[in-house]
Amino acid sequence: MTATVTNIVVAGLGGQGVLKASDVLSDALLRAGHDVKKSEVHGMAQRGGSVRSDVRYGPEVFSPMVSPGEADYLVALDSSQVDVCRHLLRQGGIVIAPDAIEAAALPNRRSLNVALTGALSVHLDLPAELWTAALHANFRQDLWAANEQAFRLGRLSQNGSAKHAST
Repeated sequence: MTATVTNIVVAGLGGQGVLKASDVLSDALLRAGHDVKKSEVHGMAQRGGSVRSDVRYGPEVFSPMVSPGEADYLVALDSSQVDVCRHLLRQGGIVIAPDAIEAAALPNRRSLNVALTGALSVHLDLPAELWTAALHANFRQDLWAANEQAFRLGRLSQNGSAKHAST
């Protein structure tokens, strides 16, 4: 483990699976032995408003909130949330946005959140079996195959698709 804390912001609109994506992410990180803190900002989520979940991990994490200018990664499930949350990114932080995934290749249109989590996973040093275990723990068995496929699609999409922020 490194001596630093990694900060990830997952942002989207209500109903897009922001909380589920952060649950899968947090689960995989916990399985890897990291101290993980997670917070959620729901706002008007039930009406399609902005939803944000901050995930912070490392050897020891004290606060669940990502402060402005400290996010290492921004995973935006809706392109409108990139500008809304850009102020949270540190200089050189990485944006993973919906345009990184070919929507037509998704096994289910509702699995974009898992595909973008897969895209993020390329940047994190976690074994594949921990991601699979986290997916299985967070979805019903009848959804495992579709979500594993979406996750793999996201991982494959990261051949140069992540964008460094120029904040």
